[in-house]
Amino acid sequence: MNLLDDTFALVMIPSVSRHEQALADVVEAQLRQVAALEVTRLGDNVVARTTGPCPQRVVIAGHLDTVPGEPADARLLSDRVVGLGACDMKGSLAVMLALAADDSPRAFEVTFVFYAREEIARSESGLVEIATHRPDLLEGDVAVVAEPTGGVVEAGCQGTLRLEVSLVGQRAHTARPFTGRNAIHRLGAVINAVAAYQPRVALVDGIAYTEQLQVVSVNGGVAPNVVPDAASCVLNYRVAPDRSLEEASASVRDLLSACLEDGDELAVLDWAPAAPPSLNHPLIAKLVASTGHAPRAKVGWTDVATFCERGIPAANFGAGDPLLAHQQDEFVTDAELSATWSALRNLLAPTN
Repeated sequence: MNLLDDTFALVMIPSVSRHEQALADVVEAQLRQVAALEVTRLGDNVVARTTGPCPQRVVIAGHLDTVPGEPADARLLSDRVVGLGACDMKGSLAVMLALAADDSPRAFEVTFVFYAREEIARSESGLVEIATHRPDLLEGDVAVVAEPTGGVVEAGCQGTLRLEVSLVGQRAHTARPFTGRNAIHRLGAVINAVAAYQPRVALVDGIAYTEQLQVVSVNGGVAPNVVPDAASCVLNYRVAPDRSLEEASASVRDLLSACLEDGDELAVLDWAPAAPPSLNHPLIAKLVASTGHAPRAKVGWTDVATFCERGIPAANFGAGDPLLAHQQDEFVTDAELSATWSALRNLLAPTN
């Protein structure tokens, strides 16, 4: 086993979202060499399961795709792999493949899920595809989503809410703006309110989740000589696990109440719910103990929420620094890969 070489080999296979077939082929071929695994291919998703007598099952899941970039620029150094996807999350995929081939005694059955299209809209997710067509393949008592976490268990995840704020005005000639009302100028108050937002911190089972609210796009304008009668912006709100969609939407409406008038709209565009920490589950607690680090919150959204929606407690744990993700020169180190391998192997091992 050489996790550094294995990671580099995976990084060199392009797998931008919707183009994961070549990588899925390689993963499938490697898994089919392990006699103890039952391997299923569903589109560009590959699921490998042990089918022994153990009463509990651990699911370990990782996505095959990367954001756009140039994998040919990747470099294999003495202590790390540098290149797009090394951190997010082909280092963890290499660890998963090594675990799948490991024949050490285990206290649990294991399902390894390699899925496509995580980096784009959730409606296209390979994990959702599996859940729709073969939900039995995702059954388990607990799940680990192998997102990069720097070797720390990142508990649960925050939800993500996209809202569109649409404001009205009145058209006029720009030479006589006093006969109308500029909707884009009105939008300034919304943007200022969001810019002044103080992040809310929610403590959930002892884990601190810091919410965030940002304007991510702005739209408006009719012509160079027209006072615009409509303008809009889209907000992205990262929501702690203690809030529902209704509660999250209401809090944004309260924040913007002074900016909204009759005829204005605040509409939900997209919602992916948060997931609770689940740190009281004994297997997640065992994983935390095996890392030697205190857990922390996952501030972004991950497929931990997908598993929690299916009634499966889950946590994030994988190789690489999450702050490096999606960068052309992101990297993962040999030490990080080895630590992730050891922690997950220990999770699956019988208790002494």
